Amino acid sequence: MPLTFAAPTDKALPLTLLAPEALEEGLAALPKAAADWARGAGFASKAGEVLLLPGEGGAPAGALVGLGDSKARARGRFLAAAARRRLPEGIFAVASAPEGTDLTEFALGWLLEGYRFTRYKSAAAPKAALVAPEGVDAALIEATAEAEALVRDLINTPAADMGPAELEAAVRALGEKHGAKVAATTGAKLLEENFPMIHAVGRAATEARAPRLIELTWGSEGPALTLVGKGVCFDTGGLDLKPAASMGLMKKDMGGAANVLGLASLIMATGQKIRLRVLIPAVENAVSADSFRPQDVLTARNGLTVEINNTDAEGRLVLADALALAAEDPAALTISMATLTGAARVALGPDLAPFYASEDALATALSAAAARVADPVWRLPFHEPYETLIEPGIADLDNAPKGGMAGSITAALFLRRFAPERYMHFDIYGWTATAAPARPVGGAGQGWRALFAALPELLG
Repeated sequence: MPLTFAAPTDKALPLTLLAPEALEEGLAALPKAAADWARGAGFASKAGEVLLLPGEGGAPAGALVGLGDSKARARGRFLAAAARRRLPEGIFAVASAPEGTDLTEFALGWLLEGYRFTRYKSAAAPKAALVAPEGVDAALIEATAEAEALVRDLINTPAADMGPAELEAAVRALGEKHGAKVAATTGAKLLEENFPMIHAVGRAATEARAPRLIELTWGSEGPALTLVGKGVCFDTGGLDLKPAASMGLMKKDMGGAANVLGLASLIMATGQKIRLRVLIPAVENAVSADSFRPQDVLTARNGLTVEINNTDAEGRLVLADALALAAEDPAALTISMATLTGAARVALGPDLAPFYASEDALATALSAAAARVADPVWRLPFHEPYETLIEPGIADLDNAPKGGMAGSITAALFLRRFAPERYMHFDIYGWTATAAPARPVGGAGQGWRALFAALPELLG
């Protein structure tokens, strides 16, 4: 479904955005009849609250929309977007808003409130449409909403319809749309081209769901940026089989790939002067006679050996080969995104995306951008003393250190052994478990909008 603004029209109904702390001031600026109507109706400007203003013949003449108080706005994102589903069919335009209102966030939230995943059944979207508010970059907001919809659609699609081959097809479709080049190394060719760990993790799947490394390249000028996304299309845990409760959401284990594709989509749609490279190791961690085993020792692309102490810690293995490839031709910045560890969820919960950065300046720029665009992130450290935890007795590295301590950090340290020097890593959840305005239950983008906003500083 298109997530776009309505064309400007002089017939658009006015929306007046109001905040509780300036409610009386806002009402005083309205015609007396409208202000009296609002007071009589008890309009309090709660987040997403709507009050239709009566016009001639009973038709609405406009609406008041609540932004919520400062406490509510600090605790949530896109809260006013809930107004869209409470408005009747029609075209609306922002007529006024309190000083300091972030109209870009309001407009993006409005579009994202219209997202529905409709591959398997129809779902009615809100019928109220919005003219892009004055002063916002409408094209950028629409492209952002389209990219987020791509992320959500990819994650929401069940693994039966989003295996490695289907993920490759999605990358090829995105590449064709924007004139990018896409190539894939599949099955036994992974061994011929020296991607042994991608092959090992994915070799137990059927031939139709064979492992592969997908590569998209785009752009001929500007700094080089490499994005690496974990594309585990379903994760049984391998021979260290997950319990049913832990396997239930594993269609989202390719959420890292989906998120880097969202970022790539926006970079290409907006014509950024960037030489973009996207690497996605796409596998299904299945169970068969050919599954890789606990205590196996694998040799990665860069020659490091890895002892397998848990086959359910497979994401870092496939990422390692892709990062090793990236390190052979280092970009100005390399970023990996992955639904990697439960430890990250224990530390920060589902809504806050932890990230790691090789330089303080990268972290500072990203954190500032995240606050600007309402895409929360939080830095965790590449804590050097924990390096010994990922070093077993018989190989260079351990894919699943014993003890369970600092699981997200040790995973990040593992990946850093393969990555280029200038590197950032995101350990995301990729899922909204509780519905909120503009964020329905299901697949979710995390961190990629903040990265896009920070690109000038990250690549400068």
